[in-house]
Amino acid sequence: MKLRYKILGGLAAMLAVATIAFGLVLSHDSACVEAPTLPEGTPAMQAAAHRCYGSPDVVQLESVEKPSAVEDQVLVRVRAAAVNPLDWHYLRGEPFVMRLSTGLGTPEDGRLGVDFAGVVEAVGPKVTRFKPGDEVFGGRSGALAEYVLVSESRNVLHKPANISMEQAGSVAIAGVTALQALRDRGRLQAGQRVLINGASGGVGTFAVQIAKSLGAEVTGVCSGRNAELVRSLGADQVIDYTQTDFTEGPQRYDLIVDMVGNHSLSRLERVLSDQGSVVIVGGPSSNRWIGPLSGALWAELRAPFSKHEMGFMLAELKPVDLQALADLMQSGQLTPVIDRSFPLSEVAQALQYLETGRARGKVVVTMN
Repeated sequence: MKLRYKILGGLAAMLAVATIAFGLVLSHDSACVEAPTLPEGTPAMQAAAHRCYGSPDVVQLESVEKPSAVEDQVLVRVRAAAVNPLDWHYLRGEPFVMRLSTGLGTPEDGRLGVDFAGVVEAVGPKVTRFKPGDEVFGGRSGALAEYVLVSESRNVLHKPANISMEQAGSVAIAGVTALQALRDRGRLQAGQRVLINGASGGVGTFAVQIAKSLGAEVTGVCSGRNAELVRSLGADQVIDYTQTDFTEGPQRYDLIVDMVGNHSLSRLERVLSDQGSVVIVGGPSSNRWIGPLSGALWAELRAPFSKHEMGFMLAELKPVDLQALADLMQSGQLTPVIDRSFPLSEVAQALQYLETGRARGKVVVTMN
């Protein structure tokens, strides 16, 4: 019997040591390294990149090789690209669990940005839908650069004529997240009541307008200084969270889309209708190991014991959804909200501002 306890104790000690070692490896930040020098004569462009994990201060503009369009590829000269919370998660390498895919110690790919809008500069010989001079928008990793290369069949579409480059360059991640949260995960129907917690932020400003286009009765939750903005986007009711706790009110909602994570699931359930559901899009990132995923895990654990449907969602960029957003913009039902624009040379400041959490709508980086 004693031998068994010794063996179990030894295994537990080994597991503890392995866990600590794994945690140290996962959370280790290596020093920044210099960007490689391009061979002389290489066509170059400027791109935002980071050669180590850290604050926006580690972001630099680098000279990288300018891509060329071949086969079915479209080369876009970027005019505007948005910054998103996704960028500073990649930048800081947090939550640490991300580093299993992004790189241990240093990022494997330090390029930043996804959303973009610009003008087609060149196309490959198999491209049929685009030609040089076309104004386009979409999503592609490494978009915080002077040029981006994207396959014709992927996430690039013609820009609606009634939308500016800055607005179009802010759409991809936030717009698709809002659309999929409401339409797909939340299955929002006309006439239903939806509450959007974080209605004045990047995803929230899209969500208010998309929910109205679906025929819902929309309640937006934001600070008092943003109340008029949220009303102007179509919200039927606006709740100032600094004055009123919506979880204590009498209203019941068929869907809550939560971008903030400042209320427990039990508090959210209190104001759901019998068949209501909660879709968690974001939340606090104070846990450096799993970040907002902590809310997602708790929702998945709680769901089997609740009569309400609840869960976390991560958006997936799809051309069909970008087209749906383009159609809404073309019809005037959706207008991206831009808080501030920064030049590419101030991309670090753009990321710093985004991290404050005070942005009304989207933060955009424009190219010279």
